[in-house]
Amino acid sequence: MKIIVDAIQENPLSLMRKAGYVFQHQENDEMSFVRVFASAGYPRFHSYTKLDKMTLTVNFHLDQKKHTYGDDTRHHGEYENDGPMKEEAERLIKVFGEKARIV
Repeated sequence: MKIIVDAIQENPLSLMRKAGYVFQHQENDEMSFVRVFASAGYPRFHSYTKLDKMTLTVNFHLDQKKHTYGDDTRHHGEYENDGPMKEEAERLIKVFGEKARIV
């Protein structure tokens, strides 16, 4: 799911912290954040943010459990626009303010 925040007035790191996310790492111009629900680290919301001039793009999904590796790599993420994903999007819109929208 994707949220766009136009004319961002705050540092993306501060904004994501305000939303309850913890910084993981930065790769080039993209930052990774997580919002964990259990001490084991999963389930968790996982987001990637990218700032382009004054517009912040937040792509996020729900990781149900840790990645499975073997002959093939499986990612146990949810990307649908309903249930917990919809609730999290609505919560983030409230935190980010009136210039935020779901796309």
